[in-house]
Amino acid sequence: MTSLAINPTDTTGPWPRHLGVLAGVAAMILALFANDVAQMTGIWWTSTTYGHCLFIGPVVAWLVWTRRADLATLTPVAWWPGLVLVALGGFGWLLGDAGSVSLARQLGLVLMLQGAVVTLLGPNVASGLLFPLCYALILVPFGDFLEPQLQAVTVAIVMPLLHLVGVTASVDGVLIHAGRYHFEVAEACSGAKFVIAMFAFGILVAATCFQSWRRRAVFMVVALVVPVLANGVRAWGTIYAADIWGIERATGLDHIVYGWLFFGCVMAGVLALGWRWFDRAPDAPVFDSRRLQAPPRFVAPLAFAAALTLATAALFPAWSGAIAGRATVLPQTTDLPPVAGWSVASPDREAPWQPHHPGADRRLFGRYTDGRNSVDVGIAIYADQHEGKELVTFGTGVLQEEDRWVRVADLPFVAGGSAMRIVVPGPVERTVATWYRVGSTVTADERRVKLETMRARLMGGNQVAVALHIATPGGGDPAVIAQFVAAAGGPDALIERTLR
Repeated sequence: MTSLAINPTDTTGPWPRHLGVLAGVAAMILALFANDVAQMTGIWWTSTTYGHCLFIGPVVAWLVWTRRADLATLTPVAWWPGLVLVALGGFGWLLGDAGSVSLARQLGLVLMLQGAVVTLLGPNVASGLLFPLCYALILVPFGDFLEPQLQAVTVAIVMPLLHLVGVTASVDGVLIHAGRYHFEVAEACSGAKFVIAMFAFGILVAATCFQSWRRRAVFMVVALVVPVLANGVRAWGTIYAADIWGIERATGLDHIVYGWLFFGCVMAGVLALGWRWFDRAPDAPVFDSRRLQAPPRFVAPLAFAAALTLATAALFPAWSGAIAGRATVLPQTTDLPPVAGWSVASPDREAPWQPHHPGADRRLFGRYTDGRNSVDVGIAIYADQHEGKELVTFGTGVLQEEDRWVRVADLPFVAGGSAMRIVVPGPVERTVATWYRVGSTVTADERRVKLETMRARLMGGNQVAVALHIATPGGGDPAVIAQFVAAAGGPDALIERTLR
């Protein structure tokens, strides 16, 4: 049987050709999706939650480097089936682009790059690179959906500890009144940034330091639970320190500890807990190259495979461009619609609140009163949606990023709309109910908004999207919102009259 081993320093062998073509194809894919690359790297650079992603690329390169000796015994080939992964990533990107879901677009981009590796290096090399390829998925920023749950866990840890040390404290949602001060367990204090970073760190340690899958699973549980508990203790320590030394010294100390020492100590502690059970030798082979020597089926000419990889990736932005530009012309709406039994009144100037929709084509806001009760109504209208102009995205809606208003608690649905209680220092309260309409579908579910947006763009439907927010000033009874909605004939009827 002829040996398939190659000399990696041989410039005439298959490795230099395949790596050169792969580098060129990857560069062209990154250029083709430059906007997504810029957005993703911008998140890495500016977000403290995803700063760890800056290290994932070097880690992937290191993982590949540690496999170089075993990879040198394999022969790279161009392989037709790898195009399926490229197409899958491209279609995921298209769905994300249609639904204005940046996570799907970025995940699709990484999948296309992974598919290029599989297509241009072949299944044997891809099997040897399986973990680095999978680990590259952590380049995609994800996990911020954990913040509300982690906020609740942090509060649940802090309150018993405060009572244990004799600090009088009460809690209202994510607002804690302890001693002389009020504290907000904000998203940044939830510990999500450390849980997400520890997930990436834990996966790396579990894969490189353990062979037993049971030990890997136990280590991952520890890696995720310890930072959650430690963050709760840190938050308690900050509040306790404020009670003793004052808020200025406590928060200054918290920023130093939280930013410079805390995560390092947590990582060291988790490593110390798992060190004793490491069962993989540092020089142990990461894969068995002898099992990857059989020539694969469906081999393709390298140049042709490279051209098809690029063509497949380019198909989806071309498709997106073909379905773009179908925005509906909106009426010149300038006033809120009339509602039977309710009249327009002057808005609140002492504690003003308005929903935040900076990308909307039309924004309406005003107050209605029936003589006894009042509601504030905000309506945002989008002729279409795209990147930077989304009905539902972070920092858009009831609260904006770094808002002085704070979400205290989610409430039961009101007339089919999602409801929350918000507070501003004073304290002044609002109860706000929200509905969305995309095309002809009215929903309070933000996930449904994304699906309907995606369907409208891909299928050529009505792309007009509307957000309706109704608030009771002074933390009034949510039943007032229901009464107003009933008088308007329902949220859909109110939105429809606005669009006429």
